[in-house]
Amino acid sequence: MRRAMSHLSSADPVLEGLIAMYGELPSESKGRPSKDDHYGALLRSIINQQLSISAARAIYTRLLERYDGQPTPALLLADDPVKLQAAAGLSRAKVGFLRSLAEHVLSGELELERLHELPDDRVIAELVAVKGIGEWTAHMFLMFHLERPDVLAVGDLGVRRAIERAYGLQQIPDPGLMEQMAEPWRPYRTLACRYLWRSLENEPQ
Repeated sequence: MRRAMSHLSSADPVLEGLIAMYGELPSESKGRPSKDDHYGALLRSIINQQLSISAARAIYTRLLERYDGQPTPALLLADDPVKLQAAAGLSRAKVGFLRSLAEHVLSGELELERLHELPDDRVIAELVAVKGIGEWTAHMFLMFHLERPDVLAVGDLGVRRAIERAYGLQQIPDPGLMEQMAEPWRPYRTLACRYLWRSLENEPQ
């Protein structure tokens, strides 16, 4: 962390200011699935999509109650989709996404046990093959579950808005401009994104 903070401070005066303002950021691992539970992390990522924290937590709790714990891929596929949707409060689309994840795991198309060994681009390619998992979800999985240090969340609106504000841009940057601006941040673009997210809270500690 300290090495990454030092690099970002030296590479970019805007990030230097954010780092000075907020200090060392706390760990993001609290409340998340264990590092070796790739399936659980993806399950929760799908549930969390486009929901508030409280709504996602409520749905996940109901899902656990239905199966008396985290459902295996086989249990999910054996369940009636309509009954699962009603019991957990999931949308029909999300039930389909969860089933797609389960199908990819059981078929071996998604080799969960190897994900942590693959480079970032291969992890993304593996994940986006699952219906309902896009680039944004894959980036979040890399950043917060696999804890990869050099991920730039080009599709995250929060990061884009933070860059617009922090750098005084006239409009929200597109992915190409973000890539250019973030080049000096390598190999710690994940931490840079975390400071940019933090800047949106506007609550220096």
